[in-house]
Parts: sequence; C-alpha cells; structure tokens
Amino acid sequence: MPKKHIRKPRRRSTAVIGSLAGLALLGFGLYGLADASVAKPPGGWHKVWSDDFSGAAGTLPSSKNWITDTGTSYPGGAANFGTGEVQTYTKDTANLQQDGSGHLKITPLRDAAGKWTSARIETKRSNFEPPAHGKLRIQARVQLPNVTGAAAEGYWPAFWTLGAPFRGNYKNWPDIGEFDVMENAAGQNKVSGTLHCGTDPGGPCNETQGLGDSRACPTTACAGHFHTYTFEWDRSSSPQQLRWYVDGVRYHTVSSDQVDAATWAAATGHGHFILLNVAMGGAFPDPVAGHATPSSTTRPGVPMKVDYVAVYSSRGSASSAPSPGNS
Repeated sequence: MPKKHIRKPRRRSTAVIGSLAGLALLGFGLYGLADASVAKPPGGWHKVWSDDFSGAAGTLPSSKNWITDTGTSYPGGAANFGTGEVQTYTKDTANLQQDGSGHLKITPLRDAAGKWTSARIETKRSNFEPPAHGKLRIQARVQLPNVTGAAAEGYWPAFWTLGAPFRGNYKNWPDIGEFDVMENAAGQNKVSGTLHCGTDPGGPCNETQGLGDSRACPTTACAGHFHTYTFEWDRSSSPQQLRWYVDGVRYHTVSSDQVDAATWAAATGHGHFILLNVAMGGAFPDPVAGHATPSSTTRPGVPMKVDYVAVYSSRGSASSAPSPGNS
C-alpha cells in the first residue's frame, strides 16, 4: 500500500509475466480450503518467521511479532499516511482481533457520526531480506473483504512491505523501497503487485504509480475467498528480480536492469518490514469509484481475514514457483 504520497489513478506498467497455468490448476482444491496451517516451504527453502494467528478469540495479535499503528499518521509523517485515506487506525478489538479459529480479522467500522476506524499492523522485525546470492519469499493466505460494487466503495486492503530505513524517518519514501505484495481496491476482482522506489513524482519507478501489474484471482473471486499471495525477492539471478504470485501464478516481475543501480540498491539493499491493513478511501479506491470514498453506499463491518503470514529463505540459484500446498 504505497503509503506515503497521494497516488494518481493507477495504470499499471508493462511487466514480464509468467503464466503458470498448470500449477494454478494443481492448486484448485488446496487454495479453496477454509483453513490452513502455515505452508511448508518447498525443497531448498526454510521458514525464517511466521504467525498463524492462533490466539484466543477477541485478542490482539502477538505483541512479540507485531506493532499496532494508531491514529492517522506516523509521528512527523504525512497526514492520512500520505494517501488521503480517511480512517483512524485503532487498537480496538472491534477493528483488530484474532477470531479463535486461526485467523486475524481487520474490520473497518463507521460510527454514528460517519467517522471510520480500521486497523494496521507491521512486523517488529524489519530485517527481512534474502541472504547474499539467495532468495526470500514473503507469503500470506488472505481472504479479502466479502463486499463488491457500491457497498465496497473505499475499501483498500493491503499486504505489503517498507524498507527498514523508513522507520524513525518517515520522509524518505519511495527511495527506501516498498513492495506491495497484494492490494485491492473497492472489491474489484483483481489484485495488484507493485514496486515503489526512486523519487516522487516521476523518477525511474514512475511514481506515484510505481512499477506494477494486476490480475484476477485464479479459480474463485478475490473478494470473500482465501487466496495465497506471494512475493519473491531474488538476489541469486542476474539481473536480480522481484516476482509476484497469486495462488502460485506469477503475474508480475521487475528486474534490477529496469532501473539504475543506485535506485535498485536504495530500495533493495537492506531489510524490509511487513504490513497488513485495511484503509478506507484515498488515492487507490477513489479513482476506481470516480469520486471521493467511502460513500453513503459503503457497507461497514466487512473484515479482511488473514490465515497466516510467513517468510522463507533459500540459498538456491534457480527460481521456483510457490508451492500450491497450504499444509
């Protein structure tokens, strides 16, 4: 969720797209399961961090793993987190809680005065990066809010990362890098993956749009169904690559030779931290609706559910698609 500056309407750049149709078909039933434990790493990979949100119903996610953001900005950072989103983030369990069935729920709510609240969390760890000449995989199994059409105006669920140097600075975006593993706007039946880097506006990464692409979710609609979203960061290839997948189907690739070496190093030469949130309104959903959102038709109280978040590492040199299995 490119989060530091107002975005223009998003028109995705052309990307290298690999269609792994056979793998998607193989994963049909597995991706449809209502619940799953943290996915086992494929051969040559090992798990370095995960959370499966197995806490008691009505509890906040583990404070050992997560920081819960509150308010409408970082200290000294851009208002409304730089995107024009209208909600206030809280620690209220009405907005953020584990459900007792192995899921985290982030639920946007509207009060009697029309004010919106929601939730946003980020990992305490900010050192997620591949080993030298290796790879890193950041993955989550997520059910997007089960709302579409006019009732979904303003919904902006996201699973993403920011470069570690952002913490405590809050003014060095997009130079420090942002990887949007999954974004969705207004209940559309497609998800987006984006790299943000360089300078804003414009620059080598076409800010504020970034270098991104989008596609429909395989087999079932994005809204209301669990899908597995994966981002692979590969330092073993030449040129280096960033790759985006949904349910094992690669739909976007950015290579280091698409930007200058200094821009690539500034965005990828350090660790990142992971974020989950549901914003309301702002620079992504507003252009989809064609007007300011959320609106009078927007339905509050529809959660994004997260089954697990996991990070895997590999020292291998060959690229491999994410495993379709979730157990």
